Amino acid sequence: MNRSLSLFLIGIIMIGVVAFSGCTDSAEETGTEKVATGETGTAELIAAVGTHGGEPATGFNPITGWGYNHEPLIQSTLFKKDSNANLINDLATDYTVSEDGLTWTVKIRNDVKFHDGVPLTAKDVAFTFNTAADAAGEVDLSMLEKATAINDETVEFKLNDNQATFINKLSVIGVVPEHAYNENYGQNPIGSGPYKFVQWDKGQQVLLEANPDYYGQQPYFKKLTIVYMEADTAFAAAKSGQIDLAEIPSSYANQKVDGMKTISLDSIDARGISFPMQANTGKKTENGYAIGNNVTSDAAIRKALNIGIDRQALIDGALNGQGQEEFTGVDKLPWGNKEAIFEDGKIDEARKILSDAGWTDTDGDGIVEKNGQKAEFTLLYAATALERQALAVSVAEEAKKIGISINPEGASWDKIDTLAHSTPVVFGYGSLDPTDMYLKYYSKSYNPGNYNNIIMYNNSVVDAYLRKAITSSDQNTANENWQLAAWDGKTGFSAKGDATWLWMATINYVYIVDEDVDMGTPKIQPHGADIFGNILEWKRT
Repeated sequence: MNRSLSLFLIGIIMIGVVAFSGCTDSAEETGTEKVATGETGTAELIAAVGTHGGEPATGFNPITGWGYNHEPLIQSTLFKKDSNANLINDLATDYTVSEDGLTWTVKIRNDVKFHDGVPLTAKDVAFTFNTAADAAGEVDLSMLEKATAINDETVEFKLNDNQATFINKLSVIGVVPEHAYNENYGQNPIGSGPYKFVQWDKGQQVLLEANPDYYGQQPYFKKLTIVYMEADTAFAAAKSGQIDLAEIPSSYANQKVDGMKTISLDSIDARGISFPMQANTGKKTENGYAIGNNVTSDAAIRKALNIGIDRQALIDGALNGQGQEEFTGVDKLPWGNKEAIFEDGKIDEARKILSDAGWTDTDGDGIVEKNGQKAEFTLLYAATALERQALAVSVAEEAKKIGISINPEGASWDKIDTLAHSTPVVFGYGSLDPTDMYLKYYSKSYNPGNYNNIIMYNNSVVDAYLRKAITSSDQNTANENWQLAAWDGKTGFSAKGDATWLWMATINYVYIVDEDVDMGTPKIQPHGADIFGNILEWKRT
């Protein structure tokens, strides 16, 4: 197995070189051989899916972020979301919430074993959540006071804030074994999920095999190999028959490959531009980073950009048609407010907004200014994210039409972290947990150590709606208040209100797949995608 995979990886490198030289050599001509056999009982799937969290820097550890927003494969979660985003049980069998919303009691299965044969109990669940809360990782657990195992099948969660959205935290954190957890857990993880960890060749691939003791449906694919490579190289590998499934750039969406089908999945993964809301007065964050921007702090700039750019033009050009217009960041979700959506591409209206606010072009260079300040700013994007680069460039072209100069600049996240409080950034968000919206706009959620309320937004009316939404156990009441936070007819975080962000589009995730692979009904794709979210439905036909 290892020797075959080593040959496979060598072949991938060869294919990548050949592809870029314009050759179309077959697998036989390059001397490589497809590993996946499809044999009964030993079916193997080889996939290159960079967005499935990518290669995790700290390994396959849910405490440090592995599995957040996507199927962790190796670990089990208390709950899951089905293909229609409905909450379903995984380890959990039932749960109750106290009247004050501060005590959550969850019952779990008694027939689950970790991959090393040790039974999974409520102690492991409590240990996982307490450890995750102390680690302050990707999942916000600031509301969790303590998790306690009442007995082997019952875990109690005590909260310090009655956040009804806590249920979503219970569906994104994989449970780890207390007896086998240490600082090296991510390098050799043990879980209770449908797949067991076999081997991780860093920078290349991770090998997984089906867990014969899994308490749920057995996966059809007994071996799963996830190969880490750039999307264009993955496309070349798929064309040459080396892999079964590859995530590909949107620019390749219309290319045909013999024996393979192209699948484009809608997502709730929105791309938006953050607008620092404060003026630059010399203030700095606790980390010493500059705060504020003298251009984006003017509401006229933010509103003009929101109404003036043509979102469909961005999608058609930057995303090759692989996306949908987005106006609030949560348009497609139950808590999205349809009243906050508007008609864009109105250049004349955008120019009037600027003119009425005192922004005029006095020197004839096509860029408006006000009190000696040019309507010009840098727009940062992650240098490795091609679709964000394309969107940034396209937005800059659209902005010129209304007299605003935007200078796109690719950078590492380390650099972006130092500039994000003073410079607009192309961000990506998309979660089935409305808490993300709360953390983005609630004034008190600002934290210099993360991206919560990175723009330092402060609107007491919006705050009140957000608090009522997050503490309401009635879903209809919660959704109504989430929607009002975006726009209540007078104010809100959306473009009709304070225009805090410029939301542009939700992206499609595009894959090329062997024709004989039946992927069932894929789940709603969140930020980063969740292509393996319904892996138990997959099979060869």
